[in-house]
Amino acid sequence: MHDKTLAAQAAMLAQGELSSVELVEHYLERIERYNSRLNAYLSINSQGARDAAQAADQRRSQGQAGPLTGIPIAHKDIFCTTQGKTTCGSRMLENFIAPYNATVVDKLNTAGVVTLGKANMDEFAMGSSNENSYFGPVANPWQHDRIPGGSSGGSAAIVAAQLAAAATGTDTGGSIRQPAAYCGITGIKPTYGRVSRYGMIAFASSLDQGGPLARTAEDCALLLQAMAGHDERDSTSSPAAVPDYCADLNKPLNGLRIGIPDEYFTDGLDSAVGDCITQALASLEQAGATLKRISLPSQGL
Repeated sequence: MHDKTLAAQAAMLAQGELSSVELVEHYLERIERYNSRLNAYLSINSQGARDAAQAADQRRSQGQAGPLTGIPIAHKDIFCTTQGKTTCGSRMLENFIAPYNATVVDKLNTAGVVTLGKANMDEFAMGSSNENSYFGPVANPWQHDRIPGGSSGGSAAIVAAQLAAAATGTDTGGSIRQPAAYCGITGIKPTYGRVSRYGMIAFASSLDQGGPLARTAEDCALLLQAMAGHDERDSTSSPAAVPDYCADLNKPLNGLRIGIPDEYFTDGLDSAVGDCITQALASLEQAGATLKRISLPSQGL
């Protein structure tokens, strides 16, 4: 079950091939077996997850299920939740239990997701390696002596190790995108204001943005669909309507121009990394995008 994408799990749930209770129990067993090696989860919401899974299956039996109903996810421990602690990876908040849920948490709860627990992170999201959490570093699931990136390293490691179908994260200057790259998964930093910051403990309010981490672009689209939307409690929240993120997943990239900065392709670039980038650019070009060599000089900055 854990080897299926979020979208595949959702389809199995919808077709009655799987129950949310079965799925949650499967993930809880995997967390019990593997989390001690990774230190990716800071807290496990075992009973709450079981209760939510039963409620999800009940909703489905009554014909009230949506695409995410019964899907098990993890929340970065920067999002306030009334169930369990919200520590931000800091000793200062070691025993803090929030009096309210973050808007992202409420939206996903409304969509029917099941929260398995809270993900480790760099303290107050200040870091890019997930080594400076008060509760210890997170290991990269692919090689335990390597970092998973940060600050959403716990979320990325959880998804890469298949200890949840997806996870939430936050990104100020790369804190979703970088750990997603380090762990070989997909992560999106949405446009600022697309996702409410209410209840997301701030690092830099003018840059912070919540977003999804998952195995595929489709999975991220499904999660972002539920996370996004205007929130009157966040003064920077965008009033723009939320588009259908899944509708254009297979749309050709004709007309899209992608700049390739010369300064990023120097002698210091690892050859294996360079090969991956070249392959990705070839795929984008094959899908219809136009590649253009550009220069982004840093002199005087």
